[in-house]
Amino acid sequence: MSEQEIIHATLITIDGKGVLIKGESRSGKSDLALRIILSYGAKLVADDAVQISKIDDMIVGAAPENIAGLLEVYGVGIVKMEYVNKTPLSLVVNLVNNPAQIERMPKKLFENIFGVEIMQIDLYAKENSAPEKVLMKLKGCLLNVDE
Repeated sequence: MSEQEIIHATLITIDGKGVLIKGESRSGKSDLALRIILSYGAKLVADDAVQISKIDDMIVGAAPENIAGLLEVYGVGIVKMEYVNKTPLSLVVNLVNNPAQIERMPKKLFENIFGVEIMQIDLYAKENSAPEKVLMKLKGCLLNVDE
């Protein structure tokens, strides 16, 4: 039997790698997802509510059926998007409300979901380079000086 829960977040997938975007309401989750989708070819999995499940040793995210393919675009409304049914999680993005909350040279961070460690990054979504930072972290381009 798999463990599962529904969490308040947005989930996209890039080349089969799931990026779970978490943060308070109006922190920019959907907007950051939209920018990555439109600029870098990511696909929507879920917006606002994400069903997280542990299958064997893997964490998988999916959209609840009633919101599959729907993205809330602030100031525009709910839009229908091309979407993917589910994706394994590779990165958790925790959005902060103030860029001063982010460490300049952070150590490697991980979020434990159902006993599985998923790579994590803290970001300020309203920063112009936020989508590129997500991609850099996802692709492992960062030099870790603490190793």
